[in-house]
This record gives sequence, structure tokens and C-alpha cells, in this order.
Amino acid sequence: MPYKIKNLSIQGDGITDGPDGPLYIPFTLPDEMVEGDIDDNRIPKPRIVEPSSDRVKAPCPHFKTCGGCSMQHASDAFLADWKTDIVRNALAAQGLTCEFRTIITSPAQSRRRATFAAQRTKKGVLIGFHGRASDTVVAIPSCKLLHPDILATMPALEALTKIGASRKAGISISVTQSAAGADISVLDAKESDGPMMVELGTLVEQFKLSRLSWNGEVVAMRAAPVQTFDGINVSPPVGAFLQATEAGQIALTKTVLDAVGDAKRVVDLFAGCGTFSLPLAKHAQVLAVEGNAPLLGALDTAWRVAEGLKTLETHKRDLFRNPMLKEDLKKIEAVVIDPPRAGAKAQCEALAEADIPRIVFVSCNPVTFARDAKILVNAGYIIDWVQVVDQFRWSAHVELVALFTKN
Repeated sequence: MPYKIKNLSIQGDGITDGPDGPLYIPFTLPDEMVEGDIDDNRIPKPRIVEPSSDRVKAPCPHFKTCGGCSMQHASDAFLADWKTDIVRNALAAQGLTCEFRTIITSPAQSRRRATFAAQRTKKGVLIGFHGRASDTVVAIPSCKLLHPDILATMPALEALTKIGASRKAGISISVTQSAAGADISVLDAKESDGPMMVELGTLVEQFKLSRLSWNGEVVAMRAAPVQTFDGINVSPPVGAFLQATEAGQIALTKTVLDAVGDAKRVVDLFAGCGTFSLPLAKHAQVLAVEGNAPLLGALDTAWRVAEGLKTLETHKRDLFRNPMLKEDLKKIEAVVIDPPRAGAKAQCEALAEADIPRIVFVSCNPVTFARDAKILVNAGYIIDWVQVVDQFRWSAHVELVALFTKN
């Protein structure tokens, strides 16, 4: 029996109504007719009976077997409209509307960080991503998502897997592109001993890695890993958050700077290691607030080394339990806030009372963003515009920047 796809879920699965109730069907598009065997409330392997005009041939040979992408079957135009609508619909659910700028999408093969699953096999090693809803590891030698520099680390990852994994237990390897070489962190690996430390140090030199961490501890560093935020070099600590693509980072930074405008006193909340704080310090006095001390340490070091920046102070604070209040934000002309996926409900309630002229909200979760936006709008703010940024190409993930102003 064929089923017609009505719309897509926020995760990208097609949804259809029928005598069997709503069904969730991956790799489908609105208005397509599909059929297949039902498993619970899903059709995991649909057959497309009538394809959408927005359907395209997936560019990557690993699509569907690899769990890294879920939307390669959709045209770029469809994805741009769909991701914008995800944010628009989240706001509409809170009774909010605003102007949307044209979405900015990162190019293919630009993802500069990735976490691989790795395991030993009878014939050697297997490194890749887990299959969709599976523990099976799928090799991805022709991945169209990752930056070539990430794929070029595979020989090093294979050597590390031989050392750290067993046939019974795999390991996790995070790789981040860096100007000084790949920054690699290995977790769930065998405990290191003296001979292993020597072997790991040799591999760092052999493959020209910048830094190698083993089960959370730095075991070797050939050169400090370097990230650049608007021309300012930063050496982040192990596991530091970094925007997924350089193009995405540039788009977010330019949009934030545009939204802050000529404000001379700015607070950056959830500042991390300075993605926005350091570029802002070129034009304004900045207070960077973050709950993670190593991140703030990296930010402060970068500011002290850089030339031509205005005053930048750092402040360690748990903004979930202890948000910045009105008395903490006196004479502040703009606030930049970039919370994790959980959003920043308590901090937005405090901002609503602080009467800051401009609030620039960066978010990776449209649902919690809309919830927090409602708090600000109820306090008299206007959403001037929203800029959607798609740096997780071919996924359901969405990021955005929004400007809130108050007379």
C-alpha cells in the first residue's frame, strides 16, 4: 500500500497519516508516494513510488549506510527553505514572527571536526561513522562532508586504533583541523604505559600532528593547535567547542558584528574560547563570561598576545545557576549570548529585566531559541531579523543569529 508524505519532522523523517496512524519514513520528501514494510511506526527502508521534483541523486556513495548525513536526497533549494521554515515554525509556535535573511550554507567538504568510531578487526582496523540507528561502523573513504585534511588523517587514526583498541572494545577518536596540524583526542582506549607513551609520541612526529590526547590527558604535543577567530590566533584546550566549518564561523561572526553595530561596551555570554569575544574586542570593550576555566584561559592568553584589541575581561560564572543580573550589566550597550542546545531560560529572564538596548542571540536549537525569544518579546523587545546559518550540511541541524532591540 502506498503512502503519501505530508511533511517532514524536525529530524528530517517524512510523516504520513493513514489507517495505521502516523508513520515516520526516512529519506523521503513532502508529496512523495512511498511504500514498504512497516516496523512499529516506521518504514525504515522505503521504496519511492512517485518521487518529488526536489529529489536529487545523493552526491556521496556512503549515503544511507553511513549515519553522518540524513538529507542528501534533497535539493539545495529545498533544504534552504526547509531549514529556514524550521526556525520560522518554532517561532510561530510561540506566536512570534519576524524578517528572515537569506540562509547561508557551508560548502561541501568543509567540516573541520569529526568524531570517528574505531575498532580492531581480523584483518586490521575499521574507522568511520556508526550507521543510522546502528552500532555498526561504516568506513567513509569518499565522504563528501569532511574537509580533505580530516580524511588525510586516516593513516594516523589507523595507527592509533591498532595501539588503543581491542577486538572486544572500540575507541572514539575526535579529530579537529588546526593550522599546526591535526588535533586528535582518543577516548575509551587502553590505559597507557611507558612503552605506549613512547610509541604515541613517535606517531605524533611521524604524522605531524599538533596534539594528541589519550583518555582525556595530553600525551604528546608537537606544536600547540591553532584556531583563528577573525584573524586572531587561539590555542583551545582539549575538547573545546569549535564551529563545525570555517565558513560557518565566518558567517556567524560577521552577522554578530553586524548586529552589535557601534556598541562600545559588550558582554559575551557563554563566550567559550573567544569565537565572538575576540573579534568584538577589535571595536568594543568586552566582558567575556563562561563557566569553563580552561576556555577562558585560552581566550585571555589569545587577547594578551594579539595586537590592537580593546580591553577584554574574562569572568568565570555558571550562567545556568547564576545568570548575569541587571546590576551586573550596568552601562552595557549590547549583549551577545550563545548558549548550548538547552537554551538560556534563566539568563533570558534576567536579561528581560536589564533593559539592554541590543541582544544578539546565537542558537543551535530553534525550539529553545523560540522559547527564550518569547521571554524577551514579552519584556518589550522586537526581533529585528533572524539569520539562519547551515554549517551542518545535509543534516537536520540548524543554527541562527537573531537581533533583538528595545527602545
